[in-house]
Amino acid sequence: MKSQTDNSNRFVIIMAGGRGERFWPVSREKTPKQLIKLLGDRSFLQQAVDRVLPLVPIKNIFIITNATQAPEVRKQLPKLPKENVVAEPTGRDTCAAVTLGAAIVGARSTTAVMAVLPADHVIPDEKKFQQVLADAFDLASRGQVIVTIGIKPTEPATGYGYIRTGTELPPPAGVKKYKTTFFKAEQFVEKPYYDKAVEYLTSGQYRWNAGMFIWSFVTITNGLEKHQPEMAAACHRWFDAAAKSKLDKVIAKEYPDIKKISIDFALMEHAHNVVVADGSFDWDDLGAWPALSRHVKPDAEGNCAVADFIHVDAARNIVYDARSKEKRTPVCLVGLRDCVVVQTDDATMVAHKSQAQKVKELVKKLSESPTHRRLV
Repeated sequence: MKSQTDNSNRFVIIMAGGRGERFWPVSREKTPKQLIKLLGDRSFLQQAVDRVLPLVPIKNIFIITNATQAPEVRKQLPKLPKENVVAEPTGRDTCAAVTLGAAIVGARSTTAVMAVLPADHVIPDEKKFQQVLADAFDLASRGQVIVTIGIKPTEPATGYGYIRTGTELPPPAGVKKYKTTFFKAEQFVEKPYYDKAVEYLTSGQYRWNAGMFIWSFVTITNGLEKHQPEMAAACHRWFDAAAKSKLDKVIAKEYPDIKKISIDFALMEHAHNVVVADGSFDWDDLGAWPALSRHVKPDAEGNCAVADFIHVDAARNIVYDARSKEKRTPVCLVGLRDCVVVQTDDATMVAHKSQAQKVKELVKKLSESPTHRRLV
């Protein structure tokens, strides 16, 4: 079957609705991880858009976010049409966001092929990523397959879901071999214990589930009809509303009652037409502050600093000063080991690396305090 796609019929939905807890005090409710500049002078969301622009026209890129973050999203992406920033009335997990994205894209083109991508990943090698995405777009346009990009694991990570891959798939009839390898997806598995993760890594059969999906409008709506009929019905209603420019009104009324379920549970774990594109590019989903050590060059004692930093006998710390250069003062450590030290204009945080996941608990505590609520 001939590919039905060209760039004008390709769309990208970027999911950008995170809550801004894990990278506090730099990330906040209005500026969560995807909207901050941790590495370089572009936010993660801006980098996510930059990465897909060579493959998709800017008018075909949609950001799904929430009402709190929508103004900052529009400010960061001034060239994106204003209506392409879509604010969910309330968070209902990824299946609802995917369904909403499909309805919006379908109203533009029922023969469209779309990629659903997270807003907050680090992908240093953009060219390799673009090659995989281009091949995935092409394959998804030729038939009823759901393509997911699986990342080759580099360590026995317990913080990611995994996908077990089956046989390598040949290209469709009459198509030149892709540069990307595609496999049949055999099974989606939840975040494993460490021993199981080691087993997955050594087998070579597993890929990290990075939450990147590519499918045609027809394929995703068929999948929803088969496995999530309520979502499929909502997709049809929202498709009609989008075609009549009444979407905001309709979702404001309906969205709070939509089932809260992830796209993995709702569709991916049930579907039999899932194909895994081999994501052989460097990738990182920065989960918490210690992950910064993978991207900042350490000193001789293993300290990774983005700051005016000086120390005596301190080792393996992450030091990050988010203040503007003229406001920075030296961050001085003595004898501190394996900690995270973060400085902003209005807060200082010191945490042990092993407790970094508890920053979410700290943010909850701040939000419950009348004195400190403003810092959230």
